[in-house]
Amino acid sequence: MNKKTVNIAVIVSGIDEEYQNTILKGIQDFASKHNINVSNFIAYGGILKSQKYDVGEYNIYELVNFAKFDGVILLTNTIASTEVTEKIVARVKEAGIPTVSIDNNIDGFYYIGIDNFSAMEVMVRHIVEHHGARKINYISGPDNNPESILRLQAYKNVLEENNIEIEEERIYHGLFRGSDGREAVRAFLKSDLEFPEAIICANDAMALSAVIELEKYGKNVPSDVLVTGFDSIYAAQNYAPEISSVTRPLKQSGALACKIIYDHINGCKSNQSNILPTEYIFAESCGCPNQIIDDISQFKKSNYRALETYNIYVPLINRMSCELEECVTLEENISVIKELVKEIKCEKFFLCMCENWNIDYDDSDNYTVNGYTENVYPIVSYINGNFIDYKEFKSLEMLPELFKDSVKSSVYYFMPIHFREHCLGYCVVCNCSFPMESALYHTWVMNISNSLENIRKIICLDRMVARLDQMSVIDPLVQIYNRNGLNKNTRLLYDECINKQLGVMIMFIDMDNLKYINDKFGHNEGDFALKSIAEALKNASDDSGRQVCARFGGDEFIIFAADADENTAIKINRKIEDYLDNVNRISEKPYEVHASIGYYITKANNEQSLYNLITIADKIMYENKKKRKALEAKK
Repeated sequence: MNKKTVNIAVIVSGIDEEYQNTILKGIQDFASKHNINVSNFIAYGGILKSQKYDVGEYNIYELVNFAKFDGVILLTNTIASTEVTEKIVARVKEAGIPTVSIDNNIDGFYYIGIDNFSAMEVMVRHIVEHHGARKINYISGPDNNPESILRLQAYKNVLEENNIEIEEERIYHGLFRGSDGREAVRAFLKSDLEFPEAIICANDAMALSAVIELEKYGKNVPSDVLVTGFDSIYAAQNYAPEISSVTRPLKQSGALACKIIYDHINGCKSNQSNILPTEYIFAESCGCPNQIIDDISQFKKSNYRALETYNIYVPLINRMSCELEECVTLEENISVIKELVKEIKCEKFFLCMCENWNIDYDDSDNYTVNGYTENVYPIVSYINGNFIDYKEFKSLEMLPELFKDSVKSSVYYFMPIHFREHCLGYCVVCNCSFPMESALYHTWVMNISNSLENIRKIICLDRMVARLDQMSVIDPLVQIYNRNGLNKNTRLLYDECINKQLGVMIMFIDMDNLKYINDKFGHNEGDFALKSIAEALKNASDDSGRQVCARFGGDEFIIFAADADENTAIKINRKIEDYLDNVNRISEKPYEVHASIGYYITKANNEQSLYNLITIADKIMYENKKKRKALEAKK
């Protein structure tokens, strides 16, 4: 290979569970010894029982540009959505890169797994034949998960072999999450069926929570009910009672997956299918003697380290929530996030936002749900102890840092930033222990997502207020200031003129014959005439910001000019008349648009309010109108 550094993508959901966590450790151990960068794309779908939230979580997989990686490791059995899994598999196949699927045998990919059916079959037979149980309940994993399907089928097969009726009410369908064990026990307790003699669980996480929940209801394991698990995770081995389970080489699976891709890249052949051995632990939870003899001192150290990690991160999460909650601007939010990034002791961190992350969700055609905007921009970029300005880049690149050759391997964790199904962006942390050692990393990322959603709402609210404010000062028909707008936009200018003893001009414009046009030709034509007057005023006013034109009411208009003199007034007057002459020449209307104009110029002073000046200008306009009409009558 020409490249020094190999880049592997890992697709996984829920790394807070020991199953996923242990496999990832195996991947990372091999990668660190062979200069392989590992990019983990992580979702937490199916845990909040919110379909919209799951859409936002699973969207992180849309970010993966598989063609840029040298290989992929799939843990699609951890993804609760069949549709999401199928899309990932299709995209990986299209990329045509070496792929290893762990515990989900997919055609065309390398496979690492165990014989799930036989392993569960042995466990269920032990409960039936050795312990004589007949009323056996089952806590299953997802219905669409291949491992879950095989384990459930094994349970049913053993019951059929032993002429035990399969009662669907004795089967609880979960998602392999610990919380499923608790909910399953509650469902069994509410059932009209006789309480089970044994509960078979499709994994240890569900078995552990089931045992704890049973104890809450006064059901002791194993004296009142037998319980078994699957996977033999560390917590199950060291719980009291120790959980009867099936041991599988999870860490070895991860290391082997990484090795297969590495060997493939370097031209070494590997077996297409790799079935790893399992062992059975019949222990205290099913009424058998304790099988595992752990070093008690090592167990104490491990538990203390877990407690210490918890004690470190819980205060961080609580303080994080409070500090982010207090932010009312994006700048404040970014400042808090930067301080939090320092505390998690990472080598690199990037918070990458979609171009449209802060739009109003009412604008449904523009917000992103599937995928990411063409460009993303990092609002926080942290590399080796320094916050830097990181340029906007194409989302297809995912992160330009990924593909830089390095003398050491790196581990990246990509997670989605979203609110429900609305995609805001994603965050990336590199070479950091937090994501793997604490389940609270997910909460940490969720806090950032929620805080940015709060900022988005504040930004949108500010925009709405600005729009409402604009509506309050703009005349909806002619699109220049109304009387309120005139007042707001001349107040400071008038005060400045008073303080500096500058001249001000008030020009009063009254449209001629509006009633005649409305009555004779209709109100649409009257509106055209009013708009023509407004356009004439805008054309006559300069763009210095010191001249303000407004519709004063009905057919009356005003131009205010600060630091003005007679020449200013004459110039504006001429421009208005020339503009209207041009309208009358080219519009081909059966009427002409004209206006009577009067202006008043004086030095601003505290003795006269702006409305006093308007009244004077109005009188002058009226006198000019009378004189013009008198001249026209003589003609």
